[in-house]
Amino acid sequence: MTNSRLNPKVDEFLSKAKKWKEEYEKLRNIVLDCELTEEFKWMHPCYTFEKKNIVLIHGFKEYCALLFHKGALLQDAHGILVQQTENVQAARQIRFTNVQEIVEMETILKAYIYEAIEVEKAGLEVNIKKNTEFTIPEELQNKFDEIAALKTAFEALTPGRQRAYILHFSAPKQSKTRVSRVEKYMQQILNGKGLNDCTCGLSQKQPNCDGSHKNIR
Repeated sequence: MTNSRLNPKVDEFLSKAKKWKEEYEKLRNIVLDCELTEEFKWMHPCYTFEKKNIVLIHGFKEYCALLFHKGALLQDAHGILVQQTENVQAARQIRFTNVQEIVEMETILKAYIYEAIEVEKAGLEVNIKKNTEFTIPEELQNKFDEIAALKTAFEALTPGRQRAYILHFSAPKQSKTRVSRVEKYMQQILNGKGLNDCTCGLSQKQPNCDGSHKNIR
């Protein structure tokens, strides 16, 4: 691995890492051995093949992970891929809690990375469920019937934002809770904002919200 292949933004990310630094560095070395291009996207190290996203390195409180953007298409011969939440359709993670786990899995990780590259070379795509495959909850449909502008605004949102709202509104078991959720986000929908979009203009991660508004006194 030569210095010319190291992205300065990733160097900065690693220098500021307060947790998982050793794990990040080991994962970085493994991925770069697979001849991928190092970039910095979504505030994390991201590795691409011919400008197509292959894997991303990220960390959480309980674990750090190597995320495969089209992990749902991998064979997962070792049964180690994790679907982060039930709403994630394409990506899959391999999780770690210490650097020794990464060291022991290096050969396996490289095999998964090479398989992911082959998936991209073949032009394969994950069959993403369309919003029409998700049932709009009755409580939201009732509001659409009452307020035509709400239905128009909702349909103008991106498919991902529509799906996020549908799943959020459908989750509660009780109708009154579903109604409450719909009413809470009606204005946000009318404003053209997604469920997790920044509404205060303070977020450093727009359009997503990073909670900066909580610092307002």
